[in-house]
Amino acid sequence: MRTEIRPVTLRQARDFVNHHHRHHYAPQGGQFGLALMRGPDLVGVAIAGRPVARGLDDGLTLEVTRLCVLDGVRNGCSRLYSRMRRVGQAMGYQRIITYTLDTEPGTSLRAAGWTEDGRTTGGSWNSPARKRADDHPIQRKIRWLAPEVNRPKR
Repeated sequence: MRTEIRPVTLRQARDFVNHHHRHHYAPQGGQFGLALMRGPDLVGVAIAGRPVARGLDDGLTLEVTRLCVLDGVRNGCSRLYSRMRRVGQAMGYQRIITYTLDTEPGTSLRAAGWTEDGRTTGGSWNSPARKRADDHPIQRKIRWLAPEVNRPKR
């Protein structure tokens, strides 16, 4: 059966992520979500929001903060990444990013035309001044950049 992409509420997308994502909980907030449907069944979601890294939050950058697709849904991830780029572009964003763990190959992102844009150092955000629980992966991550969006000409 074919799949199609539709809008989804952030609540529905967050619930799906909390039930099905391999290593993350749903993000706290978000701007919008997209659903991947197979007939009446929800088989994947993508959530977009402001960049988590404060230095990248310039009002023109959108981050795909979570993407989760059930196993066996062919091309689901790359389809959602491609649609996220098109929706972000239509909304006027000039840069669209996402992150993967450095142990993940990024096959779906490459298939959608995204390129590697850097790597984080990883590590815990916990400090004596601001205690935090590390209930998420703290290893290095790869930042990915969507293909040309609405970037100003130089």
